[in-house]
Amino acid sequence: MSPPRHREPLHHPLPWRDPWPLVQALAAELGREGLVWLDGDGSAQGHRSCLGLAPLEQRICRGLPGESGASDPFAALAELAAGGGHWMGWLSYEAGAWVEPAPHWQSPDMALLWAARHDPVLVIDHPSQRQWLEGQDPARLSSFAALLERLDLGAPPASQPPTAIAPASWHWHTPPERFADQVEQILAWIASGDLFQANLTACCEQQLANPADPLELYGRLRRSCAAPFGGLAIAGAAAAGEAVLSASPERFLRLDGTGQVETRPIKGTRPRHQHPEADADAAADLVTSAKDRAENVMIVDLLRNDLGRVCQPGSIQVPQLVGLESYRQVHHLTSVVRGQLGDGLSAIDLLRACWPGGSITGAPKIRACQRLHGLEPVPRGPYCGSLFRLGADGQFDSSILIRSLLLRGQRLRAHAGCGIVADSDPAAEAEELGWKLQPLLEALA
Repeated sequence: MSPPRHREPLHHPLPWRDPWPLVQALAAELGREGLVWLDGDGSAQGHRSCLGLAPLEQRICRGLPGESGASDPFAALAELAAGGGHWMGWLSYEAGAWVEPAPHWQSPDMALLWAARHDPVLVIDHPSQRQWLEGQDPARLSSFAALLERLDLGAPPASQPPTAIAPASWHWHTPPERFADQVEQILAWIASGDLFQANLTACCEQQLANPADPLELYGRLRRSCAAPFGGLAIAGAAAAGEAVLSASPERFLRLDGTGQVETRPIKGTRPRHQHPEADADAAADLVTSAKDRAENVMIVDLLRNDLGRVCQPGSIQVPQLVGLESYRQVHHLTSVVRGQLGDGLSAIDLLRACWPGGSITGAPKIRACQRLHGLEPVPRGPYCGSLFRLGADGQFDSSILIRSLLLRGQRLRAHAGCGIVADSDPAAEAEELGWKLQPLLEALA
């Protein structure tokens, strides 16, 4: 395969306008199908957002190795990268079957890979209040700029009636008591030396009475659960009816123009409190927790090993080990791991070497995936996968799709997970699961 054709994009500066009304107005004008909105929260990590609408082309992969019609999503991404252009979309957790072919992967009922090429995209830098169009086709750049000039943000955009979400209608595939029993099972495997750590997940879902507007639902989510790596992807074409809505605080992999790689694993969570003293106590409890620190350090070691497969020897560093980061709903412990990508390697080589993410699997990774397959009753799909941006210049950024909602037709599903280590308490882990899911469910209600 020929090397990727990297081209510096053209830029067209724009006057500042409030991003969310702008997204709504553009979606009303150009349609929702194929919309991807990588939505930063204005923080140091989430200082930029990127919006793509009316894609020029889309790519979809479904199925696991050996299934009829299945295709390798990593080979598809490599082909897209080689062809150039700006691509955004999602990659599902079960894409791991194309890295480690084995029977411990469930066949997802959403696209394994869905990606769309947009030209141009709207880029927003929140702290500096700058906006610009970025693209490769001068004619399309001018056309989009003209559209933005005449767009009236004062007129409320047409939309479907608000989607009714019944708080009592969530069906739990793994109820809290069953989740605690599964934690007990993982603890037994850890005690026997079979595992060191595993990230156990659970989900709930409901069938909506009417088709949902993913953009309207995401508006509810971002109002109360803003996050640095949030986002929305509404598939079109062959995956129409599927959408991913995310309030993720976690970066998976970033590759910049110099070949510098960064990953930011999160392990350790406490709920926020309105009272300042209670909130400070929760943060202090998290920082001093031996269990949460051990869990975080274990995943840092795993990710250092993953990066070591594709990064230059001696380049991997950990500039932040187990640092406290606080968001609107929760406190987290986050580490930062960096390295220099090896010569001749691409973002897709990096992605394949690290897939699926260490923070949402466990250690040893393959054994954790095997054990989790036997406990989790439904496929994860895009949850614990990634929402990504692959630039025409070869740069890459991606999230870990935690704190996320999956929409397929009129089925809405919410997932959450907890890292289990030797001194985990089953009841406490089931409670932590609630801390993580409750803000999402409350935002929707």
